[in-house]
Amino acid sequence: MKTSVIKIAFALAAFVILISAGNSYSQTKVAYVDSEVILKQLPESQKIQKDMEALQKVYLDTITVKENNLRAMADNFKAKYEDAQKKVESGQVKGEAELKALNDEIQNLQKEIQTEGEALDVYKQKIQNELLNKQQELFKPVRDKVTKAIEDIAKEMKYNFVFDKANGSLIYGDKESDITFKVLDKLK
Repeated sequence: MKTSVIKIAFALAAFVILISAGNSYSQTKVAYVDSEVILKQLPESQKIQKDMEALQKVYLDTITVKENNLRAMADNFKAKYEDAQKKVESGQVKGEAELKALNDEIQNLQKEIQTEGEALDVYKQKIQNELLNKQQELFKPVRDKVTKAIEDIAKEMKYNFVFDKANGSLIYGDKESDITFKVLDKLK
């Protein structure tokens, strides 16, 4: 959220600077694209999306199995706990040693469930990161291809700047309009 706000603010600031720069930039041409629309239309992107969905399904199936195992463990714990309570209340448990053994068994089951739950959470986070990294890796060549096409069209149509509507970032900027080093020189 924070980065998208910063990107949009950057895009708006750059646009305002360009518009208000005066006569020297009166020939400035600005355009925008929606990279999400472009990516959704490309066959390469559609194939990557299908591959990602298939990979995600495999992971989700694994998570479902792990969640079902955890649920079964919780049900088993609940049944043993209720059984232990009934034994204690009915007086079937005789002596401190039996009570301690029953209590230890319940605590061990509880720890096992907690450990499995934490392991499942770690697994979900790991899978989420892996899927995100895989998606970025697979889409990088397609995004590079789209960016190159945008740059070519911008040069051909003599646009100075092209912004991406999907994420509010600058995709192409005419090198003559870059004042980075002028700002650095002024700050020194």
